[in-house]
Amino acid sequence: MKTAIIIPALNPDQRLLDLAQKLHGICDSAIIVVDDGSSSNIECHSLFEKLESDFSCDVVHHAVNMGKGAALKTGIRYAIQKYPESLGVVTADADGQHLPRDIARIAGSLSDHPNSLILGVRDFSLANVPFKSRWGNRITSIAFYLNSHIYCKDTQTGLRGISMQLAQFCLSIPGDHFEYEMNVLTAVAKKRIPLVMLAISTVYLENNISSHFHPVRDSIRIYFNIIKFGISSLIGAATDVTIFTLLTYSIFDRTSAGIFASTIIARCIAGLVNFTINKKWSFACRGNSFKQAVKYFILFISLILLSWSFVTMLSYLPINLTLLKMLTDSGLFLFSYYIQKKYIFNNLNPAI
Repeated sequence: MKTAIIIPALNPDQRLLDLAQKLHGICDSAIIVVDDGSSSNIECHSLFEKLESDFSCDVVHHAVNMGKGAALKTGIRYAIQKYPESLGVVTADADGQHLPRDIARIAGSLSDHPNSLILGVRDFSLANVPFKSRWGNRITSIAFYLNSHIYCKDTQTGLRGISMQLAQFCLSIPGDHFEYEMNVLTAVAKKRIPLVMLAISTVYLENNISSHFHPVRDSIRIYFNIIKFGISSLIGAATDVTIFTLLTYSIFDRTSAGIFASTIIARCIAGLVNFTINKKWSFACRGNSFKQAVKYFILFISLILLSWSFVTMLSYLPINLTLLKMLTDSGLFLFSYYIQKKYIFNNLNPAI
């Protein structure tokens, strides 16, 4: 036996039986199905029994629904204990989105990439891809790039190959729901573990209606790091804009010198607020505060000069000066996040 295939399932249907049957016929992998608290009705009970009796699947049950991340960890833990001699595990979805030949291909590639995380990546430019999936993945890919400086065109793929060398590491990564898969990518990139991306078929059945992904709740979990940074930035921006507005309309004039003075004072106060929040919360900082502060100060000065330069150059436009500043600083948001993540807090332990 070369690999173990892990399939988390919540209230599965005939598609899971079809998948197990086809996998049973084309590869010699063990198939581990994790029942993540499915309904106790006769249909589900019969389906899981059939998986065990007809297709020799290992079925592990959660008494209650614990989330996809928890189900994947249960499957990985089970594989380590029962199939320690295998090359690794392959995770796949139960709803027919992953074709048996693609799952078998990922399983076969584990021998060629023993120390890598293998991703089965889809083509989101195809016409059959639902709008929310296309744009949700693009946004997540941008967030992942800002975190890791690695471009991954399918960060949300559930078809992954995990070598046995990496399996224990994956169990240590936090997350019990859909955010777990993004957390694994982030942790792997942080450890500089190679990502191997193999093209797979892009299958969306009935506009992905069978997915248990909750657009609002699970998106917040996936994007939590950048959301925290965004909240911190909004607090800093609100402080900055408020003080800038008060100064330009009460003390200084709208000349270049006046705008510069207002920008300096407002940004100094906002910068102190922003640095404190980022250190204590956004990046869950530990380490040398002085070194971080020096790096932050260099970025801080650069952002001041950029903000002042852009606002001054565009101040001739018939746009409210406060609105102009807000638009300019919004454009600098992603740049600031990238620099802080990669160069200021990169040696710390952010919560993922």
